[in-house]
Formats: sequence, structure tokens, C-alpha cells
Amino acid sequence: MQEKNSTMVTEFFILGFQACQGLRIFLFCLFIVVYCLIICGNLLIITLVSTSKNLHTPMYFFISQLSISDILLTTDIVPNMLHILLNNGATVTFIGCMTQFYFFCVSETFECLLLTVMSYDRYVAICKPLHYNSIMTSGYCLILTIICWLFGFSILSIYVITTAKINFCGSNVIDHLFCDLVPLLGLACSDTFIIDLEVYLLSIPNVLIPTTIIVISYTYIVQTVLRIPSSTGRQKAFSTCSSHLTVVSIFYWTMFSVYVVPTKGQTLLTSKILSLLYTMFTPLVNPIIYSLRNKDIIKAVQKILKKRRRWSWRLSQQCHQWFVPCNCSIIAH
Repeated sequence: MQEKNSTMVTEFFILGFQACQGLRIFLFCLFIVVYCLIICGNLLIITLVSTSKNLHTPMYFFISQLSISDILLTTDIVPNMLHILLNNGATVTFIGCMTQFYFFCVSETFECLLLTVMSYDRYVAICKPLHYNSIMTSGYCLILTIICWLFGFSILSIYVITTAKINFCGSNVIDHLFCDLVPLLGLACSDTFIIDLEVYLLSIPNVLIPTTIIVISYTYIVQTVLRIPSSTGRQKAFSTCSSHLTVVSIFYWTMFSVYVVPTKGQTLLTSKILSLLYTMFTPLVNPIIYSLRNKDIIKAVQKILKKRRRWSWRLSQQCHQWFVPCNCSIIAH
């Protein structure tokens, strides 16, 4: 039996956006501004939910967990992407590539499951309002969140380990922005049937079941809201879940446009631009949607600003009391 005369790949070279230096510098500046906005926006959500008593509810707890997931996703992808832009491509080790791919899968899976939990929370709030406090307790919400995180970290590890065991030989150039499944499988020189099978099997608990639960939840929500006699009541009920429904629509639209829509005839540049939708666009708009369309978060921000103004005013008054007598004594001498 003859052995294949090939060298096993120990590192990958990620191309990123191959363009002139001026365009790459422009993209670098744009991406670093967007990254800073993502971090600041999501940290603001986490800080408000943890410090404001009015936001100590299940819905805002889930929103803060969503912000944590968005920070994990962008921090896993964007810094290395910026490095690639500056150097017109960069080398990443095999372990580093698999690590990036692992945390990318974990954050995406967690967000999908968390959006499902949030849709159930909105279903209980609108369809069973009298039992909401007894069902959605703080302990129950914490358990649901831990299950989502554990599922992402444990189940996806099997998937990533299987991907890491694929034989990569020959070319090590990844014509993409980061280590993703499709470009990795394109470099494989061994059979990927097991990986393809795992993708289909894991899509059941990761995509099919969550999507079904979300659709069923909002079907019951719409039926319940339409039974409300007053238009004001219907509008108020819809407003409580409009932000979540918007985030769900954006998340599934970006993911389906990349992984479900057929990629035949799709250029590599198009796939790179589409990948930016769920790695940068979605984490950017999530805090914007929940802050601009949510009166409770706006009130929490206003309270913090008022407290800071009062604190700065008191500090200025204390400084005035401390330094004015000293100035007077100096003048007297």
C-alpha cells in the first residue's frame, strides 16, 4: 500500500480581503470603530441590567446574556481580522484556527438557543400573564441559561474535535476572513462524510427545534394579542415582544443567507461580506434595538446620567469648599 506523498498542514494562511493598501486601511478603521461600538453597546446593556433594579426581570437577564454572547463572538473574530487586514493576510496555527472555530460555533449555538428561550419567555408573559412570576422565576431563568451555555460548550466540542481530526494536506490557504467550516472542508484531503452527517444531525437541536419553538410561541402570541379588545392593549402587547422578534428575524436572516441559501455562483467576496453580517452587523444592532426601542433601558440610562451629574455637582461643591479658604488665606498674607 503506497503512502501519499503529502505534508500535513500545521498552520493556515488566512487571506482576508485582498485589496490595495488604502482600501485595507479604510476597512481596518471602519471595523475597529464598529468593534468598539459593539463592545461599548453590549457592556452598557450588561451594566444597566446588573445595576438597575427596574431591569432585574427575566427578559432583561436574557438580554444581558445575549450581550455576553455577542462580545464573545466579536472578540473571537474581529481582532484577528484586523491583524489580517493590516498585513494583507496572516498565518494562524492549527490549534488557533480550531479554537477560533470552536468559540464561533459556541456563541452562535448559544444565541440560537437563547433566542428560543426568550421567545418562550414572551409567550408566558403574554399568553399566561397571571402565572408569569411563578413560572419564570430567577432560578428557572438561570437554569435555562446554564443549559444553553453547557449545550454549546459540550455538544459543539464533539463537532469541532471531529473537524480537527480531518487530514489537511497540500494547500493551507483559507480564502476567508476567519476559520469557518466551509473553507476548512475545502482544504480537507480525507473523507468528510462524518462531518456532513454531524452537521445535519446537530442542525436538529441547534436549528430545527429552536425554529419550531419560536414559530409556535409567536403563533400563540399573535392569537392571544388579536383577542385583546382594545387597540391600545394590542399595541402594548406587541411592543413587549417587537424588539425580540426583530433580533430573531435579523439573526435567522443572516445565518440562513450564509449557510442555507445555495452558494452556487456566489463569489468569494460575496461570502466574505455575508459573513460580516452575523459576526459584526448582528452584534452591533442587537443593543441598538433593545436600547432605542425599550423605554425601561432608556429610563435606566437617564437615571445613571442624573446620578453622575449629581455626583459631579457634589464633588465640585466639596472642592470649592476645600480650596476657597486656602486661596483666601494666601491673599490675606
